[in-house]
Amino acid sequence: MPLVSMKEMLETAKANSYGVGQFNLNNMEFTQAILQAAEEEKSPVILGVSEGAAKYMGGFKSVVAIVKGLMESYGTTVPVAIHLDHGSSFEKCMEAIYAGFTSVMIDGSHYPLEQNIALTSKVVEVAHLNGVSVEAELGRIGGQEDDIIVDDAEAAYAIPAECDQLIRETQVDCFAPALGSVHGPYKGEPNLGFDRMEEISKMTEVPLVLHGGTGIPTKDIKKAISFGTAKINVNTENQIASAAKVREVLNDNPDMIDPRKYLGPAREAIKETVIGKMREFGSSGQAK
Repeated sequence: MPLVSMKEMLETAKANSYGVGQFNLNNMEFTQAILQAAEEEKSPVILGVSEGAAKYMGGFKSVVAIVKGLMESYGTTVPVAIHLDHGSSFEKCMEAIYAGFTSVMIDGSHYPLEQNIALTSKVVEVAHLNGVSVEAELGRIGGQEDDIIVDDAEAAYAIPAECDQLIRETQVDCFAPALGSVHGPYKGEPNLGFDRMEEISKMTEVPLVLHGGTGIPTKDIKKAISFGTAKINVNTENQIASAAKVREVLNDNPDMIDPRKYLGPAREAIKETVIGKMREFGSSGQAK
């Protein structure tokens, strides 16, 4: 099956009250694990790629080539999107689109509203001409994503009226309002702004996106989905599972030097984590 944009995938998820996971790629083993999990679970999936991860993996074109090659080898039949996570500029979004990405996020959340709208609109215009979906963000989501750190003092909740304005004026395909989630591990219990989430969902028709899906209780995930969240981003949980398995294998086998023998088990740990998330989000069995 060819790569697809997120648009139809997320609209279908929102209409049927489940969430599609965005699972970030960090290397080949992550890519293998996520694609294998999606096929086994018959779940649509979004492969998130940060600019830092793309650079580590050899660039946007290399990522697309790896994904396409694995999908062909695995005989992938479920919908798969490759999504630029937190695109920092118009130029980076264009680079990803022309490399074969089927979706991009333009993160203008650190700009004033009008500047964010102008930048996002510019990306949407070119992306939609190429059949590529676009995600935007408003407010500041705390924590660390690649080398970008937003501390608690800088994090800001999105204002519903501003969210509505951005979505209407830019025509984005999905939208990530900052509502208390964070990138990376939580310090204490997550405290999501469900009142604002519900208000934004009622004001707008686009699927909402929840960043920082690691560590959020299942009941809160289900509640977010009921309020129109159709895309849930997960990376830290997979990284934790992978690192723990590598440590375990090497601690048990201190003389081991073949990377396949410790990265292989790490791949299986990632796969099991992804399968658990797909079942939690309700996307398993949705790509029959």
